[in-house]
Amino acid sequence: MPTARRRYQVTETDDVARALDEAAKLWPDEPRSRLIVRTILAGGDALADSPRHPDRAAAMRRVRGAYTGAYGPGYLDGLRADWPA
Repeated sequence: MPTARRRYQVTETDDVARALDEAAKLWPDEPRSRLIVRTILAGGDALADSPRHPDRAAAMRRVRGAYTGAYGPGYLDGLRADWPA
């Protein structure tokens, strides 16, 4: 299909095949050509949510220490005591 957008050629190496096999478990009715797109989009979302993403890392630095002292000693033990065994 004609387009003005850039196109990329991807060779199905062992690593790419493995990634597409995993994608096929999530989207079993999709052809492998569409799985490439879905995998790229999912990877982009994962990268944007990564703690290593510059925006996210900056946000974490801004709030670091903001809740110091909000949960006292033994807080988790008290919380877990209410959980069913």
